[in-house]
Amino acid sequence: MNKPVTEFDVFAAFRDGFPALKKWTYMDVAARGVLSNETRAALDAHLDDRMMNGGDKDRFFALIEQARSRFAQLINAEPDEVTYAKNISEGLNMVATGIQWKSGDNVVLCPELEHPNNVYVWLNLQRLGVEVRMVKPRDNHIPVDEMIARMDARTRCATVSTVTFAPGFRTDVDTLGKVCRERGVLLLVDAAQSAGKLHTDVKHSNIDALVVSTQKGLLGLYGMGFLYVRRAWAEQMQPAYLARFGVDLGDAHEAALGDLSFKLAAGARRFDLGNYNFAATAAVDASMKQLLDLGTGGTNGIEQYVTRLVHALAQGYLDMGVPVAGGKPGPHLAGIVTIGNMTANHYGSDDVRFNGLYKHLGDNQVKLSIRRGLLRFSLHAYNNMDDVNHVLALSRAFLKK
Repeated sequence: MNKPVTEFDVFAAFRDGFPALKKWTYMDVAARGVLSNETRAALDAHLDDRMMNGGDKDRFFALIEQARSRFAQLINAEPDEVTYAKNISEGLNMVATGIQWKSGDNVVLCPELEHPNNVYVWLNLQRLGVEVRMVKPRDNHIPVDEMIARMDARTRCATVSTVTFAPGFRTDVDTLGKVCRERGVLLLVDAAQSAGKLHTDVKHSNIDALVVSTQKGLLGLYGMGFLYVRRAWAEQMQPAYLARFGVDLGDAHEAALGDLSFKLAAGARRFDLGNYNFAATAAVDASMKQLLDLGTGGTNGIEQYVTRLVHALAQGYLDMGVPVAGGKPGPHLAGIVTIGNMTANHYGSDDVRFNGLYKHLGDNQVKLSIRRGLLRFSLHAYNNMDDVNHVLALSRAFLKK
C-alpha cells in the first residue's frame, strides 16, 4: 500500500530542487530569491535555442502569453489585465502616468513605510498640480483608517505595500480596497514582499492595480516585472509610451502599421512595449509553474506553510529576550521577521550586538539582510523548520557570549 503524500513531503521535494540550500540557510527572499533547477533548465533551454538556432519568435510570443496567464492565475486576474514591466519602479510609473490627472487631484500614501520608488513617482506629479497626501505610520504599520480619512472627492489613487520591506508587516489591504472601490479611487499595491509567497486575490481584495518584480517571491531573474491593472481602470488610461504591441490590429504581423487611426489594445495589454525580456520570462514561467503546482493552483498552501515558519522564528527570538518587531507572532507577520530596534540606518544596526549577530550568522552561511536598523529574515516555501532551529541555535550561542 502506498504511503499518502503529506504536506511535509511536498515542500521537502520542492526544497530539494534548490542547489543553493546545500550551501546556505537562505532567509533573504525579501531582497532576492534563489533559482531552482527547473528554472535554470528553462533558462538554459531558451539560451541554447538562441545560441544554436537564433530562436523561434512564434515560440517566444507563445511563452509570453503562457507566463502572462500563469501570473494572472497566481493573483486571480484575467490574462489581458496583465502587462510586462522591467521592474516595480517602471510598473508604478506606468500607472501613475496613465491616470488622467487634473490639477487639484490627490494621491494618498504612507511614505515612511514605502520603498522610495513608491514615493518619488508621486512627488514627480506635483509638477502637474497633483497633491501628495501623506500619513504617518502607527506602531510601524500603515494606518489604512488614516489613509481613508484623508481621502476626499479629489482623491484619484491610494497606494500601499501589501507587506512593508521593513519591518515586514501586512497592510490591511481588504479594508482599504473596499472603501476605494466604493469611492471610485484606484487602489495600487506594491506586492514585492507578497507575490508568490502569500495568497493574493485581486478580486476579493478590490485591488485595482498590482505591481511586482520577478526576482523575489516569484523566484525568477532581475530585470522583469508584472503589472496587473483591472480592466475597468486600464481602459480609462492612456499609456505615456505607446508601441505596436499596445495597439489592437487583430492578428496582423508585429511589424504591421495599420491605417494610422489606431485603437489601444484591450485591458492592460495597451501598456505592452516592444520585444519582451524573453530570457527572464522563460525563467519566471518555470518558477511560477512550480509555485502553482506547489500551492495546488493557488498560494493558500504556501502562505500557511511559510506563516508557521515565521511564527516559530519570531517566538524563538522572543523566548531569548530579543526584541522582535511587532511582538508576539500574529496576523501582522507575513513571511518576514525583523529583530532589533528600528532606525534610519538602512544597512546597519545602531546596536553593536545586532551588528555582531548579523556578522556571526553570515559567517555561518546564513543569508539575511539589515533594513532600517533591523535584522530581516525573509522566508519562502523552500525553507523548513530545520532552518528556523539552526538560526535560533546560532543566535542563542552568540548572544550568550
